[in-house]
Amino acid sequence: MLNKIVLASNNKKKMKEMNELLAPLGIEVVSQGSLNIPSAEEPFFTFIENSLTKSRHASKESGLPAIADDSGICVDALQGAPGVFSARFAGEDADDEKNNQKLLELMKTQNNKRAHYVCVLTAVRSADDPEPLIAVGRWEGEVSQERKGAGGFGYDPYFLIPALGKHAAELSAEEKNAVSHRGKAMQQMKELIINNWK
Repeated sequence: MLNKIVLASNNKKKMKEMNELLAPLGIEVVSQGSLNIPSAEEPFFTFIENSLTKSRHASKESGLPAIADDSGICVDALQGAPGVFSARFAGEDADDEKNNQKLLELMKTQNNKRAHYVCVLTAVRSADDPEPLIAVGRWEGEVSQERKGAGGFGYDPYFLIPALGKHAAELSAEEKNAVSHRGKAMQQMKELIINNWK
């Protein structure tokens, strides 16, 4: 019976989301930072490989089951960039503002504005678990040159969802969780845990 899982992240927003999702299953989520586990390297070009590396690392260091997320924005006109480099698109020390400015600059001359957010969640029972649980969520939208909304983070102020006529940063947390890449992946992961681990 699974009752505790390590989140391979120190992101407080991710911690909160993960706790809300797994608390009804009686699973306590602890951050790797609270166990003094350093962050794993993320050397790969795919979300799935980076996510799995992070979950295996947290499980190995803690001796507990672990869950990890790797996510980012993929832009059609840029052949999928920034992709796994979304958080450091404008350089290793870049913040959201610098990353957004680089993206907007590259998109100025592009006619195809289509983009999507991707979230890959992986969960392992042990560091060498041969059957990791893998959930993938996608959120379709477009890159807008106009900044709107004060919520969210990352590229949200410039991510337009045509179906809603709103930017991601204009959505409430509840609205975002219902339709976002991470919200979709987390619902999938919840089902996977119930069906495979409980």
